[in-house]
Amino acid sequence: MPTIAERRRTFRELHRGGCFAIPNPWDIGSARYLQHLGFKAIATTSAGFAFSRGLPDGAVRRDAMLAHIREIVEATDLPVNADFENGYADDPDDLAENVKLCVATGVAGLSIEDNSGRKDRPLYDVDFSVERIKAAREAIGDSGVVLVGRAECFLVGVTKIDEVIRRLNAYADAGADCLYAPGIREREHIKAVVDAVAPKPMNILIGGAVGLTMKDAESLGARRVSVGGALARAAWGGFILAAKQLAEHGTFDGFAGATSHAELQQLFSELEKIDR
Repeated sequence: MPTIAERRRTFRELHRGGCFAIPNPWDIGSARYLQHLGFKAIATTSAGFAFSRGLPDGAVRRDAMLAHIREIVEATDLPVNADFENGYADDPDDLAENVKLCVATGVAGLSIEDNSGRKDRPLYDVDFSVERIKAAREAIGDSGVVLVGRAECFLVGVTKIDEVIRRLNAYADAGADCLYAPGIREREHIKAVVDAVAPKPMNILIGGAVGLTMKDAESLGARRVSVGGALARAAWGGFILAAKQLAEHGTFDGFAGATSHAELQQLFSELEKIDR
């Protein structure tokens, strides 16, 4: 298994050119399966993990999330990017301490968003967000961890692309290595933010069938593509369909598309041997 330092170097190299998928597992099994498929890196999903704990997205507390992140890091030998939400703090100094704890889990990257969590003012002011990014940058130090600055505008109803670009550029200047604006879907918007932050790499979110492919993302200049909680939601979709059919109709048709026990048994038996 590569060392943490080696994973971090590999992760940085991935950001230097081309376009790569960075799918989001929500537990050990899904993380190991994604490595089995040959993905070069993975990222945690706050939503996917929260749902697995019977909680809404955003309700998992810092220590539980840190334990989950470490679990995912230790589950594979892939670089892991942590969805670290807003850093579990408003104050930049508190944020910095939490970022240090996240770096200590062995992650190769971590993202900090500008969503305040407040209904009246869902986004931190830009200047304050910049101070938070600077604090995260200082906390990361020379560890080699990639810092991702997230502009949450579209997720909270602020759909002016100029505001997204203003924030992303500010975060880039503050020390973010990679930029991310989840929620943008239009090709012209993606192209605009990619061009605006260049030469720094841009992450885009494709969390559903929105008419975009990996080839499209690459042609638009995106450097990496994550799926957020989409894989977890896909799993939940199959589970809910089968459970509802059993509860409401007493039928088992919802199991028709289930992966066989034998296939999963063989897969994880083989992976266990590799771990040994």
